[in-house]
Amino acid sequence: MTDEKYMREALKEAKKAYRMGEVPIGCVIVYQDRIIGRGYNKRNTKKTTLAHAEITAISKASKKMGDWRLEDCTIYITLEPCQMCSGAIVQARIKRAVIGTMNPKAGCAGSILNLLDMKEFNHQVETTYGVLEKECADILQTFFKELRIRNKMEKLDA
Repeated sequence: MTDEKYMREALKEAKKAYRMGEVPIGCVIVYQDRIIGRGYNKRNTKKTTLAHAEITAISKASKKMGDWRLEDCTIYITLEPCQMCSGAIVQARIKRAVIGTMNPKAGCAGSILNLLDMKEFNHQVETTYGVLEKECADILQTFFKELRIRNKMEKLDA
């Protein structure tokens, strides 16, 4: 299945973040069955809240397309996007979003609210949920479990 193929690519991006000690979130943007943008979370590395996987991928895809409009593109994201990224997806006019796992504490594609499908905006995004959900959730759960252990060990060493 095509959605699974590209979500696996997004998971590869998430693994790059994981190896850097970043929250493992990955994203790819596809146009005509080709990846035109990739991104992974680098907030801590770059010391900016703007270094989300989706923002990086949108920037790369826009550069590749030579336009800010990504109207015939699909974005694959391992974790439901936040309000900033959901807004950027709408603003970029991305046609479709495929989301791996939901984010009940900060997600704005259905969990807290759904910026991707607000009729008040001039663009809505078709959304598919739960593609490779277990794999997308597992990498995040493993990361946070390891982080809690590391933080506990650091407190014991202090």
